[in-house]
Amino acid sequence: MSVAAATDIRALPARGGDPKRVPYPGAQQDLDLPARSSAQGGCRTCGIGIAPSRLPLTHVALTIGIVGLPNVGKSTLFNALTKNQVLAANYPFATIEPNIGVVNLPDPRLDTLAGIFGSERVLPATVSFVDIAGIVRGASEGEGLGNKFLANIREADAIAQVVRGFSDADVVHVDGAVDPRADIETINTELILADLETLERAIPRFEKEIKGKKLDPSVLAVTQEARDLLQKGTALSAASLDLTPIKELGLLTAKPFIYVFNVDEAVLLDASRRAALAALVAPAEAVFLDAKLESELIDLDAADAAELLASTGQTESGLDQLARVGFATLGLQTYLTAGPKESRAWTIHSGWKAPQAAGVIHTDFERGFIKAEVISFSDLVDAGSVSEARTRGRVRIEGKDYVMQDGDVVEWRFNV
Repeated sequence: MSVAAATDIRALPARGGDPKRVPYPGAQQDLDLPARSSAQGGCRTCGIGIAPSRLPLTHVALTIGIVGLPNVGKSTLFNALTKNQVLAANYPFATIEPNIGVVNLPDPRLDTLAGIFGSERVLPATVSFVDIAGIVRGASEGEGLGNKFLANIREADAIAQVVRGFSDADVVHVDGAVDPRADIETINTELILADLETLERAIPRFEKEIKGKKLDPSVLAVTQEARDLLQKGTALSAASLDLTPIKELGLLTAKPFIYVFNVDEAVLLDASRRAALAALVAPAEAVFLDAKLESELIDLDAADAAELLASTGQTESGLDQLARVGFATLGLQTYLTAGPKESRAWTIHSGWKAPQAAGVIHTDFERGFIKAEVISFSDLVDAGSVSEARTRGRVRIEGKDYVMQDGDVVEWRFNV
């Protein structure tokens, strides 16, 4: 079974024809297919037609914006996440321009698949992080560097608010004392005020467009209702308002929030203190990590890293937690593909059906979807090979109504 995300893929043959293979470079870029003239005809089995050769991918990615007060460890965390050397200094506003990094989502299943298929490389799913300058109380009124940098995370899928929970007299707290509750309230208030500013600018524009019959009045109604909620101090993510009509505004408080408590070893080892901090943000997810410790872990081999984590009562690094929680918060999952060239994880939304999932690789896969050969990862590992899994009856043929499961190992069959 030559599985879809290898550099080549098998499609069903056209009636009377041979199976064709379609090379493609990967999910991070568009797919270049050889153009064919009308005289040559199109290849119905491999998806190569007479149309222009460059076709888009339906790429699903996860981007998390990192926010917080100055000096809470945002840049230290970013350095650990991306293994970059972003300036992490003990003074406010060390980060001026946004830092952007792409991080692989840890997935040990890929190494297992690579062993089974003899893959030359593994390509995990990715998470992008955007680190912006620290926000201070009064940023909406121009304090510090103001809130202009928030524009850099309006396109993010989720927001990770880094909250200081460690004690260190050598690291200045911008408000003079470590107080996680107050820090969270400061950031949330500034995000609410930033969204209010966005809505107040949008309302006159929407009113003008409605008069010109260029916009449905319901858009303005939603905008005004969102403004009213924010004026009451309610984050939009906590309301039941459908914000789809104004999604283009990139409202920050409408995004899912993850709270990242940057703590020291004393807190990591104290379950009651962690529970108290988690209660401050419930029902939002809370991740606990020591950013300095995470910076040390990235330079250690797996055995030494596990030993260091165990010494602080952890079985999983904070960075792995953050990526995993981010995926879960946004309802994302991965399916797997493998072959001699590569073993790969593809990001999709939970609940997607097979044709939608196929479209992440290439839109032709969705448009010409016929069926999918699916093996659960555990069944494949248990069998040791695709042929043995097939012998055991573990390879399933699924149609267009199949709902994808996390960890499905898939080969797509299509015909266009």
